[in-house]
Amino acid sequence: MASIPYWRLSGFYLFYFAVLGAVAPFLGLYFDHLGFSAERIGELVAIPMLMRCLAPNLWGWLGDVTGRRLAIVRIGALCTLLSFSLILFDKRYAWLALVMALHAFFWHAVLPQFEVITLAHLRHQAARYSQVRLWGSIGFILAVVGLGGLFERFGLDLYPAALMAIMAGILVASAWVPDAVPEQRPEPIGQGGFIRQLCRPGVLAFFACVGLMQVSHSPYYTFLSLHLEALGYGRGLIGLLWALGVVAEILLFLVMAPLLARFSLRQVLLASFIIAAVRWLMLGTLADHLSVLLVAQLMHAATFGSFHAAAIHFVQRSFGHRQQGQGQALYATVAGIGGALGALYSGYSWASLGPLWTFAIASLAATAAAVIIAIPTQENRV
Repeated sequence: MASIPYWRLSGFYLFYFAVLGAVAPFLGLYFDHLGFSAERIGELVAIPMLMRCLAPNLWGWLGDVTGRRLAIVRIGALCTLLSFSLILFDKRYAWLALVMALHAFFWHAVLPQFEVITLAHLRHQAARYSQVRLWGSIGFILAVVGLGGLFERFGLDLYPAALMAIMAGILVASAWVPDAVPEQRPEPIGQGGFIRQLCRPGVLAFFACVGLMQVSHSPYYTFLSLHLEALGYGRGLIGLLWALGVVAEILLFLVMAPLLARFSLRQVLLASFIIAAVRWLMLGTLADHLSVLLVAQLMHAATFGSFHAAAIHFVQRSFGHRQQGQGQALYATVAGIGGALGALYSGYSWASLGPLWTFAIASLAATAAAVIIAIPTQENRV
């Protein structure tokens, strides 16, 4: 790693995913603290996901056209912080919806472009991406454990300030990272432009699975903390349980390079989808048993870790260097569509059907993804 700015890249991932560590377990709790119903919580959580459908493609196109990806990352980080600071002025539903939309528009500009910069630095060491990305998982752990203890002791009124402090860390880290340009490698023979590359059967199947996987994760990200709190778990323990899942994810990232050398991307994705289907059933039916909950959290290594690492590699292989930004942006967009649909369904399902059926629907979505990726196509050589 001596030839790449390992610690600078890693520092950015640490702060970026620390924001996710502050959002995933605690945003729903914060909205519940403000007195919103499950339906309204689902809608507010869905809004950033919906912005993920628009923002990455716009910023991805801009990055590919201008080549100024790092400038986009830095502007996005600054505007994310400024936009979210508007939450300090009002807590009504309409204002919060505006804040969720505005800050997400800029936040979702950041990661797809930074993924291209990271892979450009790594060049022929792309299999070592997981060793950089694991620092994002460490940032997530620090956030969920630290904030879990903080909120248990001092309450959720501190939530906006805590999140803004982490967003400021993204801005500082982006200023520390040197720029890099993707390698000018030949375009894959016979693939043509972005649309033609996208329309190959194997690529379309992959993106359908990405959307379904994010649908399946939505009850987990939106309501797991509320679910566990209703079952009697304290906020400190809830933070530790979230951290356990990410520890498993880190361990998976450490061995991802040899796993990808031994198994195809398609095999890794299939295993991730099957494990996700089982995991959601466990959380929906047996989360009151701590031992089962611990096993379910360890399964995060597959449902997020191996899935995300394999997906990033798939996108890199499927698009030429001139379409890398658009490819990574489309991955974020499809994930956003799935996440938004999942957050909406889980909000209404949670209120009317309860946790068991909400997680059962999530399991069905993951199962559908497994079926799609398991069906061979002429070009589905993932």
